[in-house]
Amino acid sequence: MTPGPLVPSPRLRYTYPMRISLSDQILDNAGRDYIRRQKPAWLRAKLPGGPGYQRLRAIVDEHRLHTVCESAKCPNMGDCWGRGTATIMILGDVCTRSCGFCHIATGRPPTLDLDEPRRVGQSIALMRLKHIVITSVNRDELPDGGAAVWAKTIEAIREQAPQTSVEVLIPDFCGNWEALDLVLEERPEILAHNMESVRRLYSVVRPQAKYDRSIELLRRSKEAGLTTKTGIMVGIGETDEEIEQLMRDVLAGSGCDILTIGQYLQPTRDHLPITRWVTPEQFVEYKRLGESLGFRHVESGPLVRSSYHAEEQVLGLDG
Repeated sequence: MTPGPLVPSPRLRYTYPMRISLSDQILDNAGRDYIRRQKPAWLRAKLPGGPGYQRLRAIVDEHRLHTVCESAKCPNMGDCWGRGTATIMILGDVCTRSCGFCHIATGRPPTLDLDEPRRVGQSIALMRLKHIVITSVNRDELPDGGAAVWAKTIEAIREQAPQTSVEVLIPDFCGNWEALDLVLEERPEILAHNMESVRRLYSVVRPQAKYDRSIELLRRSKEAGLTTKTGIMVGIGETDEEIEQLMRDVLAGSGCDILTIGQYLQPTRDHLPITRWVTPEQFVEYKRLGESLGFRHVESGPLVRSSYHAEEQVLGLDG
């Protein structure tokens, strides 16, 4: 049965000052219980540690950098940092949007750090990485959404770490395509923008975003000649039929190259609830389906995130 429109739970009660818990919103109208038990064994991640982790930790701290690994509570931080890779988050650590899944702080960012591109370039040179992923918070209060800082950051990496390939995981810039062009003109090796979830769930998963606008961003990036990438979470209220439809929408609307699929993990009780644990076997099926439909590569697994093993995806496409 196809899920109906999103409706608030009848258990939801408003108090003043109003504080709404997203954990009390019904996402699928199917009457299922939300997941509150212990995580399954396949979701147990490696704890941070080791010399590679400590070296990267020191560089991040010295250059006052933000990482999405920490801000978003990524389960792969121990693995990635131990291998000497990380995802750097620019434009601060306060986001102007309030996505229902995201652990990054929401509010009005206090400053715009114009020296950040230089520090990012310098730190990546010290890391001696083959591949780096850069992402950012949304800065909707800025006329260009922070696109100029994005462009200067890529430029600084090219100057200070020319051996490092660059992947950017960008926001939608509120559909300001001139701002997008500033990023595209810097020619990153991979241009990523995450769909995050299926169309039906956008009003709670990405309330300030638009499903079709994200596909349009991917289309423009692909038409500019870049390798494109998008990612989604599962276990947040979608159905497998909706996941297949998203795959078809993205391929038909943009010709996107790479798709990542991972298990949604609820950061706090005030975030959207988990509706199911997707098994490793089902993730294998998502990969098979996505690649049969036309994605050049699908990275699908319980702990997969957009930047997980990103350097291997680049090498795989190049090969």
